[in-house]
Amino acid sequence: MIVVTGAAGFIGSCLVSKLNEMGISDLIVVDHYDHESDPKKMNLVGKKYVRYFDKAEYLKLLRRDGFDFDVSCIFHMGACSSTTLQDAEYFEKNNFEYSCEVAKWAIKYKARLIYASSAATYGDGDQGYSDDEDNISKLKPLNLYGLSKQKFDLWVLKNQYQSQVVGLKFFNVFGPNEYHKDDMRSVVAKAYEGVVSEGKMKLFKSYNNEYKDGEQKRDFIYVKDVVDVMIFLMQRPEVNGIFNVGTAKACTWNQLAQALFLAVNKNPHIEYIEMPEILRSRYQYFTQADMHKLRAAGYTKPFTSIEESVADYCRYLKNRIYI
Repeated sequence: MIVVTGAAGFIGSCLVSKLNEMGISDLIVVDHYDHESDPKKMNLVGKKYVRYFDKAEYLKLLRRDGFDFDVSCIFHMGACSSTTLQDAEYFEKNNFEYSCEVAKWAIKYKARLIYASSAATYGDGDQGYSDDEDNISKLKPLNLYGLSKQKFDLWVLKNQYQSQVVGLKFFNVFGPNEYHKDDMRSVVAKAYEGVVSEGKMKLFKSYNNEYKDGEQKRDFIYVKDVVDVMIFLMQRPEVNGIFNVGTAKACTWNQLAQALFLAVNKNPHIEYIEMPEILRSRYQYFTQADMHKLRAAGYTKPFTSIEESVADYCRYLKNRIYI
């Protein structure tokens, strides 16, 4: 049996779809719905799995050793991913403490654990973007979300679990099934309708003299590539540690916008707008994954280009199709 937490979320649901595509339906899916009509529910429509657990119920079972399924692998994708939320206590319980419980159970019962960390742990990039263990302890995230992910990475290292589990520092992931994320959706998802209907797109101005408006750089990675990495690691239990998951090729927001305009056959028209005050001191102007560690572990598949990724995603956005 394979457990996927955050299974109704963005990356989790795409992973469930891929596992189903591979003929794997012996899945336990874990998530939490805020209300009966929670749009996340759409991400699991048509998916094949054995049972759904609410996050709270799953956590109670773990704590009292009442989870009696024979589990071979846990994909722990469940977390609050808001970069603007200012509730430290919530991040502590939902992202850190919850992850510790999942990890302790996995270690105890020898289930493979693959968990989601984040490139938000790298902060302003002063320490570079290396996923080497010596570098991880030096990182200084810029927001509570990044801090919660950093704290768990450090907990894994402190307990020397890195030889038994896999942590994945996801960079800027975008693609189908993020429709429910509101303001936390990718820029491609948020801008699509306006580009199609009006031929216009908005990007944040730069407040760093080293970068012109729209020339801030991020390592954007398509969700299908992320899922391929996770499947690779599931199939190779001898590969463990904390890894970056990006393309190793940063591109500008302007390049991303150009790819979107091209995908929908529109002439580019970009408006640069003020960035909210809350983000200005916490904004990452450059991210680029160092992918040597994952490549050295045997992952050889090339990552999809930004142009191909955006074009493929637009085919889903056109009719709000799910993976």
